[in-house]
Amino acid sequence: MTSPLIRFALAASLALTGASALVSTASAQTQLSDTQILKGLQGLTDTAPAITADQMRKMVQQHMTQYPGEALTRPSLALNLDKLPQINVQIQFRLNSAIIEPSSYGTLGAIADALHNPILHGYKFIVTGNTDVTGTREINLKLSQQRADAVVNALVTVFNVSPNRLEPVGLGEEVLLDPKNPTSGINRRVQIFTIGRVGPTPQPIR
Repeated sequence: MTSPLIRFALAASLALTGASALVSTASAQTQLSDTQILKGLQGLTDTAPAITADQMRKMVQQHMTQYPGEALTRPSLALNLDKLPQINVQIQFRLNSAIIEPSSYGTLGAIADALHNPILHGYKFIVTGNTDVTGTREINLKLSQQRADAVVNALVTVFNVSPNRLEPVGLGEEVLLDPKNPTSGINRRVQIFTIGRVGPTPQPIR
């Protein structure tokens, strides 16, 4: 049974793109179910490495400075975050754009369903955008940030996920999933990490 969140997103995407979107949204397959996403993002332990979005951005910049060579001659950035709960999902965007294709709103709805689950409700996440090596590193980094921003914006505005639980980070082509095939589409993905609990909301000064 399709969740209300996914039904709402599909309706929103149809309103934006017209009746032609009906075929693509109806035939789209959510790569991971909300149950699989929930399982992947839960279980953060005290021994998991601590990471912030700013630290991740600095690691990317340092990697680009340290390894200025061609993609085939440099290592991928090792974030060493395997102990963090995480998922990889394929979100489809328009070519060279941060506009999310209507066919991916089902996937976003499944992510939102998981994030709204009480098990994950008190947690915060980093949403990363990743590209392959097609194009320049600088353009890929900018595009990946825009796409991570777009995913977070959709989760917040369409699916009502609190913005203080999500932070977007563009990783460009620095963290390839398949370094031996740097132009492969498998490298173009969105990754979500569970990084900790949401802190208390600051009280207004009176």
